[in-house]
Amino acid sequence: MAERPLLLFPQPEVASRSKQKSFGGKVNTPSHQRQIDRLTPVFSQLQSAFIEIQSTAAGADPEQVLVIEIIGDIKDFANAVKRIEGFEWMGEWEEDEIPPDADFFVEENPEKQLSGRLYLVMANQRALENMLSLWRRYQADPSVKFNSGLNKFKEVFKTLKSIRRWGVQDRLIETGVLDEWRELLQQSYGQVRFEVELWFRDVHEKRQISQTNVARLITDLGGQILGQCVLPEITYHALLAELPANAIQNIVDNPNTELVKSDSVMFFRPSGQVSAGDQPTEGNIEQLSAQVGKLPSGNPVIAILDGMPLPNHQLLSDRIILDDPDGWNSDYPVSERTHGTMMASLVIHGDLNASSRVPLRTPLYMRPIMRPNPPWVRQRREVIPEDVLIVDLIHRAVKRIFEGENGQPPVAPSVKLINLSVGDPSRPFSQAMSPWAKLLDWLSMKYNVLFVISAGNHGGEIPLQVSSGEFDQLQQAGIESATIKALYQNARNLRLLSPAESINGVTVGSAHIDHATGVVMGDRIDPYDSILLPSPISAFGSGYRRSIKPDIIYSGGKQLYRKHLVNDSVLFERVDSRSAPGNRVACPGTSPGDISATLHCCGTSNAAALITRAGGFYHDLLTQIFNEQGVTVEYKDYLAPLIKAMIVHGSKWGDTAERISGILQVSDMRQLRNHIARWVGYGFPEIERVLNSTEQRVTLLGFGGLEDNGAHVFQLPLPPSLGSRTDWRRLTVTLAWISPVETNTQKYRTASLWFEANHNIVSTRKDADWKAVRRGTVQHEIFEDQKAVPLADGEVMNIKVNCKNDAGKIASPVPYGIVVTLEVGEGVNIAVYDEVRARILTSVRVQSGDEV
Repeated sequence: MAERPLLLFPQPEVASRSKQKSFGGKVNTPSHQRQIDRLTPVFSQLQSAFIEIQSTAAGADPEQVLVIEIIGDIKDFANAVKRIEGFEWMGEWEEDEIPPDADFFVEENPEKQLSGRLYLVMANQRALENMLSLWRRYQADPSVKFNSGLNKFKEVFKTLKSIRRWGVQDRLIETGVLDEWRELLQQSYGQVRFEVELWFRDVHEKRQISQTNVARLITDLGGQILGQCVLPEITYHALLAELPANAIQNIVDNPNTELVKSDSVMFFRPSGQVSAGDQPTEGNIEQLSAQVGKLPSGNPVIAILDGMPLPNHQLLSDRIILDDPDGWNSDYPVSERTHGTMMASLVIHGDLNASSRVPLRTPLYMRPIMRPNPPWVRQRREVIPEDVLIVDLIHRAVKRIFEGENGQPPVAPSVKLINLSVGDPSRPFSQAMSPWAKLLDWLSMKYNVLFVISAGNHGGEIPLQVSSGEFDQLQQAGIESATIKALYQNARNLRLLSPAESINGVTVGSAHIDHATGVVMGDRIDPYDSILLPSPISAFGSGYRRSIKPDIIYSGGKQLYRKHLVNDSVLFERVDSRSAPGNRVACPGTSPGDISATLHCCGTSNAAALITRAGGFYHDLLTQIFNEQGVTVEYKDYLAPLIKAMIVHGSKWGDTAERISGILQVSDMRQLRNHIARWVGYGFPEIERVLNSTEQRVTLLGFGGLEDNGAHVFQLPLPPSLGSRTDWRRLTVTLAWISPVETNTQKYRTASLWFEANHNIVSTRKDADWKAVRRGTVQHEIFEDQKAVPLADGEVMNIKVNCKNDAGKIASPVPYGIVVTLEVGEGVNIAVYDEVRARILTSVRVQSGDEV
């Protein structure tokens, strides 16, 4: 045990939650007559379209999805929709950055962009007639009262911006699938596989009808259905389909085909796009010379879902539990087992260039979910196979870990962290949650497990918007400034890659830092001058509903570039090198018998793997603390949120924010904070700081479960020696939880938790905006001060953790973990740790139950 181990809070007091304040200016809406003028033609067109479709449907009662766009938010509209016969609620999405116009604008700030909702509703002819009847009554009298439960439609009519049918543009053009098909057609593919995501229907018979209709359309075109996946828990229904190249060509040439116009279809998406990215090709592979350390023991705590590793590599031998239920091992060439080997190396050993490192203490569970794409593909890489649906594959893989399959027992039920260092380049995050992210959020809650996810890499060229002559005159700081400006200008195209928007997982971006030394630059260019900045390839957030994403950035290796000219304008081209700099990792050798090869690599995959490794050590520390401090509660239920809080707890912006703000020159402080958070999240975590305390720094842990409208109050004893002194002090509080989700509502997150600290000993907020930190499932805040505050012996700071429902009913207590650190400057003559420890109650969380 450390000399000054982390402390546990005493049992918290039970309280009622605090009320939250509402914010936002009043939005001007059109007059009643203006809405009539705007919307009457739109409703007439909808009605005509329904009549036209019905006349061609051979007597059937066709259904269509309506997209109802409103400004603002209408609470409980779903319940009103369900009261009209023929309507079926499909979901809702949030819209951001809606430009104001003459009809809709914020009265206090007419230039401010608006937010709104897209309500998605399946409707038949009768439902449309019922809604039009309501519209006509509202049209005649805006004060009319509708029947019970339907008055929400008056709010819709008042704030309605547009209403339209879900169409070809939504299903096909905006998903990127056409670009993928064009590329495959150029490669002379005979058959093209793709995913068809159907609108999820609550009734099984309706799902069957939808699937049958789409399958018939695909069969009529000479194609076939290769697989399906239905997961009601995340409202997901998808088909894996295949069409001949000529049928795909016809769709590319004219998307308005019967298949694409099918109202059963929500999206068409590419298949097999999730990959490990390009592997390093330049530079030399090096041989391992360092000792590999003690072998692991016990049950696995960490799982990796990735490519097939090289289990007999010197660094991995006897350290991996390899599970290959699909039998991919036999046709997975040793020379191509790159990404899985690299990720396993980083999780087990960390960066091999680090001066001191300890191997993972428990074995690592690995399940391959990627394999090399077919040999006829132009660019070989490890990918999710195109003959599976990614959501189905991940669901089966995780279920196998915790429940087993085919009557067999679970293969690794002790796992608490799952690393996913992969992403889908065809699915950058844009407001609507991807099915993959929804799956991870649901699995997190179901199995009480923490997913650590890479934010995604963007390795395209960086246009610096300077001429060759101007570039040659720049100092290193000027090159850095030009690079960062270019990245921010293109941030919309550098978004998080699915499933990085997961709200329950920890999403990790890459920091431009590593332990490599003796780097030979040659014609390679380091785009940065500062010590710690996000990597130029690291994806930008924000997350769902403008939450903080990525959560953190961590060492992903320095990414170098080469100068390239286009019309005398300088672009940076990424260098894929196996030579330093970068994180040094295990890799396949140049010959089958080479089991000690290493290379250098960069990216968010590396950063996520290293954070997963840190989570493993936090798990071991928590287990030790709970056992040694006599905790008898079933603490394993709280390990995942506690580890999540500890991962983020050591994070801060530091000089990174100062450098970015100096380059961007944004005057609005809140806007600047949002710009910074989109790239760095909560910042770069100092892992070691959270493993123990010092004389001037004390860290305490708390945990529990909260129901709707409940609260827990933790008491932090304040050191009397700190009273009336002007020494610098800092309070860091990190609250993390695993929330249930409602996947067909815009709010999505079922449980909203937040903390409040009530003492003025520290009052100045640092880093991320205080509103943004409450939108996800991690609230991480830093407070600093130097003012003299009198303290009486026995005085405490109350830290209150609140819980309220957000998207739906909270069925069971929501597990959370909280980490609190109080510190003064090192060397200051205040024994913070000893004074706090002496005042912590001796009875710490002693509850009935078996000791774990």
